[in-house]
Amino acid sequence: MPGGHLPLHIFEERYKEMIGEAMRDKAEFGVVLVTGKGLTEVGCTATIEGVLKEYPDGRLDIVTLGRRRFEILLVNEEREFLRGAVEFFDDEPGTEPASPSARQTAIDAYNALQSMWNNQPLEDAGLADPLVSFRLVRAIKDLEFRQSILISRSEQERIRKLADYLPAFAQHVRRELAVKGVAPLNGFHRHP
Repeated sequence: MPGGHLPLHIFEERYKEMIGEAMRDKAEFGVVLVTGKGLTEVGCTATIEGVLKEYPDGRLDIVTLGRRRFEILLVNEEREFLRGAVEFFDDEPGTEPASPSARQTAIDAYNALQSMWNNQPLEDAGLADPLVSFRLVRAIKDLEFRQSILISRSEQERIRKLADYLPAFAQHVRRELAVKGVAPLNGFHRHP
């Protein structure tokens, strides 16, 4: 997602080559979701923010930062790793901002999740972010849902989707944590 950090473990030779070129040229590279149906048409570029660990065999642990959304126009398979012609995009001009109530619902649910996971809530700078949806979706692991947020060209639509999804997800996490908390107490105890 734009603005999001993504740690990557680079171990395949083709990706070692791609990341090596990106590091050398200080260039962006594309991250695209691959499903059972193949390569998705929309992805996000990333830049390498740092190398966390270099292994003797050339593997790398890196941290990247999401930059720009793109749509794939053409895939080039001439090299070991895929390359492509892409068109970058932003939100459609003139779209309405998200409704304040939907925005608040999504932010409240996100902050509830952060609290349950002992993470920091959304900071004031995040609250003012006009594209806060890209921050809020980071709490969600469902890749298809995340892809629907990445594809959307409207903050209003993204916030509406998040306001519908996050409260139920937070409730699910709350129940899951409660079960984990009481599960060790269930069972049989032997008395001497």
